Amino acid sequence: QAQLVESGGGLVQPGGSLRLSCVGSGITMDTYAIGWFRQAPGKQREEVSCISSSHGSTDGITYYPDSVKGGYTISRENAKNTVYLQMNSQRPENTAVYYCAGGPHGWGGPCGSNYVSLDYRDWGQGTQVTVSS
Repeated sequence: QAQLVESGGGLVQPGGSLRLSCVGSGITMDTYAIGWFRQAPGKQREEVSCISSSHGSTDGITYYPDSVKGGYTISRENAKNTVYLQMNSQRPENTAVYYCAGGPHGWGGPCGSNYVSLDYRDWGQGTQVTVSS
């Protein structure tokens, strides 16, 4: 059974950076599309990035909505079966619980919600990110 575990959240000052990690077990991460999402209290869950499957490489088609473009970077480290989300220039409105999720196996095409609605079946427990001075 696939299990995803996020880590790396915490308190960061405005303008600061954090790197979130999503480690998979029971799943070979680079053969799945992986998405990062966030949900703030009282708000709908929002996709903040995704990366298509890369089958042994660290490549993959990536997606960022306009709200995070230029500030967030998704990447893979296959040796650690991990997907990262580097978040720079953090703002208070980025405060939320951040989740990673496993999408379709072998999905090598564009994964962004502006292009396709993927079925993310396996979710982590989330990690809290708080941006505050």
